[in-house]
Amino acid sequence: MDSESEIEFERRGRIGLVTLNRPSALNALTSAMVQAFQARLATWRDDDDVAAVVVRGRGRAFCAGGDIRRVYDAGREGPPALEFFRDEYRLNAAIKHFPKPYVSLIDGYVMGGGAGVSVHGSHRVFADNAVFSMPEAGIGFFPDVGSSYFLARLPNEIGLYCGLAAARLGRADSLHVGIATHAAPAADFDAIVEAIADAGDPDTALQAYRPADVKAEALAGVEAEIGRIFANGSVETILSRLDAVEGPHALFAERTAAEIRTKSPTSLRIALRQIRAARELEFDDCIRLDYRIASEILTGHDFYEGVRAALVDKDRQPRWRPGKLAEVDPRAVEAHFLAPPEGDLELT
Repeated sequence: MDSESEIEFERRGRIGLVTLNRPSALNALTSAMVQAFQARLATWRDDDDVAAVVVRGRGRAFCAGGDIRRVYDAGREGPPALEFFRDEYRLNAAIKHFPKPYVSLIDGYVMGGGAGVSVHGSHRVFADNAVFSMPEAGIGFFPDVGSSYFLARLPNEIGLYCGLAAARLGRADSLHVGIATHAAPAADFDAIVEAIADAGDPDTALQAYRPADVKAEALAGVEAEIGRIFANGSVETILSRLDAVEGPHALFAERTAAEIRTKSPTSLRIALRQIRAARELEFDDCIRLDYRIASEILTGHDFYEGVRAALVDKDRQPRWRPGKLAEVDPRAVEAHFLAPPEGDLELT
């Protein structure tokens, strides 16, 4: 075993095994973890003895995202920490294009950057308490790590709903929409690792864990309504539709609208445009767009204010600037979709 303390790599039988090892931080990704991960993937990609890669997290989360507190501190003290996002996005692309099976064993939270090191792989095994979410708009950021590619392709506008409302999808809903591919008890994860290591064949090892009939849970009954409400129009249009809902879905609509209204108005406008644009983009173009947006958003106000409110002072009272959707300058939104002065992100 090769231990990097925050991330561990092991060759076991026919697999390369990755263990995210920051349980006290919900396995949030640091720069060192991202760089080590990408380097090891490159080695295993070209190693004929490695038939598959398996990734898991230690503790009560698979991965709750990137270590945004470190990004916040860097940006407060000096230039924005764009190097972290350059490395992270290149890792996301390396996973998406990895030529061998890539299996994520997900127990607990998989959020933000955690989705970037799992959902782009070939197999996503969710334990009973696995929870998927993209909560970035709530800290003045946006759904990055290439997530717009799969969010834009979820059925019935579920991806846009997740991006704007930071909705949490449990295992049943994640299976239903395609975020998860398999369901297994967390107690079986060690046995799954051994089975894949022995045979090098995830499909055979996971055959018993692919549900034949997947039914929605929290999405049951409201999925069609989400599709109708989020299908088109501006953020204001979506909120107006939510406000107008009556009958059995009224409480769901009220809670969803209230949740959206807590987010950064600028982030909401960016996320709406980004996810809709991703419908027509290839994955690498989505990653390049993420880098454009990150390059601009890290020079602004709302990301730092959102992290302050959530993780620094923890008052949960972000003071967005501007504070209303109507006050967001369209030119400011447009700036996030232009190539940065140093050019677009280069992917290998």
